[in-house]
Amino acid sequence: MPELQGQCMCGAVTVSATPARDALGACHCDQCRRWTSSMLMTFPAEPGYAALGPVKTFTSSDWAERAFCGECGSSLWYRITLPGEMHGQTQMAAGLFDNGTGNDLKLELYIDKKPEGYAFAGDRKQMTKAEVEAMYALSDEGTSQ
Repeated sequence: MPELQGQCMCGAVTVSATPARDALGACHCDQCRRWTSSMLMTFPAEPGYAALGPVKTFTSSDWAERAFCGECGSSLWYRITLPGEMHGQTQMAAGLFDNGTGNDLKLELYIDKKPEGYAFAGDRKQMTKAEVEAMYALSDEGTSQ
């Protein structure tokens, strides 16, 4: 897949990222809705993405951090910090890229938290809060299940 170039709302942060898959995801969890005032639309980024500018991060849960522009507050990415096979996986905010990603919506997370008025056409995988959070559960050895 080709590398995409994007920027935050004010242009202070520029981003280069290559989608790892030809898929978009939407997360309806309480934190994403508070962070974006909607759902967070993302694509999985290949390792080696770059961001230049005043990037700030916030540890938003036991398993992830969120990045945003320190000037305008635009959402940049959501990254897994949990030890194990998912560590470092990054979901790049799709709205940073002017021409979009050209990818279809293939996953909705926290579907049971989705506000009544939100609706997308078409079929895609949907996961509940319990299913998503089970992915991040720690085993007795401290690795993700």
